[in-house]
Amino acid sequence: MRERWLSRSILPRLPGLLVGLVAFGLGIALMAQAGLGLGPWEAFHQGLARLTGLELGTVSVVLGLPILALWWPLDERPGIGTLLNVLLIGTSTNLGIAVLPAAAGLPAQVLMMLAGVVLIGIGSGLYLGADRGAGPRDGLMTGIHHRFGWSIRRSRTLIELSVLGAGFLLGGTIGIGTLVFALAIGPLVQLFLGLFDRDGRIAERRAITLEADVTGAE
Repeated sequence: MRERWLSRSILPRLPGLLVGLVAFGLGIALMAQAGLGLGPWEAFHQGLARLTGLELGTVSVVLGLPILALWWPLDERPGIGTLLNVLLIGTSTNLGIAVLPAAAGLPAQVLMMLAGVVLIGIGSGLYLGADRGAGPRDGLMTGIHHRFGWSIRRSRTLIELSVLGAGFLLGGTIGIGTLVFALAIGPLVQLFLGLFDRDGRIAERRAITLEADVTGAE
């Protein structure tokens, strides 16, 4: 626990962590301004934003706090990356939406949506490569996995289908961008994590988790 907050390795990794979280938020802003669909969590946040009148990124920040509260009975513990995740992604999303104009015409929409997905992939690689604690939503997934013995795949699918359905009912934007995100984000994160995690620290851990996941599913 202490290593996630006070270890000497934090400072060298902090720039990558910060840049990654800001890039992630700007990627969400690009997808929102493209208007072709958002990822499951972002569609849920957008639906809540339309219901409450709050900005999209503000909903992400506010919702991060109760999600973190769910960690404690699941025996998950945050790190400095968790706290920065809550604050920076939503703030960057709001800033991006304020600065970026909405895409005009289908070609611009597609380009903006694709740029957003790629930027989220880059941000994820930088953020995960810093290894300073999981984000609130990822921690919820792994906490359910460890607490109830469900596979990572099952935990993630259940959570994301639930929030996607809720986002749809609340009026969040779901479309071709949602499908592109679902299909592309895994390979993109793997690609960029390989670039930013050159010593293979995170990749090795993910491989161990995946092996345990597959074994538990058999």
